[in-house]
Amino acid sequence: MARSIWSGYITFGLVSVPVGLYSATEEHELDFHQFQRGTSDRIRYKRVNERTGREVPYDKIVKGHDLGNGKYVVVEPSELDDIAPGKSRSLEIDTFVDLDEIDPIHFQKTYYLGPKDGDNASSYGLLRDALAKTNRAGIAKFVMRGKEYLAAIRAQDKVLVLETMYFADEIRDPVAELDDLPAKSRAGKQLTMAADLVEAMSGEWKPSAYKDTYTERVQKLVETKRKGKEVVYNEEEPEATTPTDLVSALRASVEAARKARTSKKSTTKKTAAKKTAARKKAS
Repeated sequence: MARSIWSGYITFGLVSVPVGLYSATEEHELDFHQFQRGTSDRIRYKRVNERTGREVPYDKIVKGHDLGNGKYVVVEPSELDDIAPGKSRSLEIDTFVDLDEIDPIHFQKTYYLGPKDGDNASSYGLLRDALAKTNRAGIAKFVMRGKEYLAAIRAQDKVLVLETMYFADEIRDPVAELDDLPAKSRAGKQLTMAADLVEAMSGEWKPSAYKDTYTERVQKLVETKRKGKEVVYNEEEPEATTPTDLVSALRASVEAARKARTSKKSTTKKTAAKKTAARKKAS
């Protein structure tokens, strides 16, 4: 059984449900240490006093906010703990919103919420099923590891899921960040063909169909170098399609996508027919 990284209570109305927070995801990543090139000497980081050059133990370190001109406001860890909101360790749902109304850009990281004890499992299940039935998410705030988070609590099959979210003022305005964003497309024929290509390439969302091929290549690289060999990958970068070639590229892409879809459907039908015949033969 995994250990919860946070525990507290979901509260909505006069209902309070004890829960634990658990990591829902893990990233594919091969761990590397740092070495000085040409040696087996490890590179390590230390917390060093820039004036004395001496290493400083963690319990002797405080935080300071830069005011400019070499001036700082020093804050003790205990002072940050004292002003932290949510010291009751509660996930107090402020409102329930339609899940489809939340722009995915607000979602930050996904966690599972599990019932903290068997005596209150029915309350947990009731909230989960009510959210699933109404397609709603409970919006709440909570504090974890010295930081306040905005969160959306939603139902997913048998579990409650908590999505930490960015606050509105943490999301950058694309117009302010990016130069020369194109105006709304007015090219009728090109837009129609682009939409046709989107439709031709559309399909069901199947997460298991996508693999982390980069990590696999890194693992292969490490294993091959361990054997004293060399791995060479030759992949050409795509070139931008010029405006003069856009229509022909769209037309060819639509035709290829439609052929691929027709071929896939034919293969699926043949496979299904074989399975049906096999079942009939077995029975």
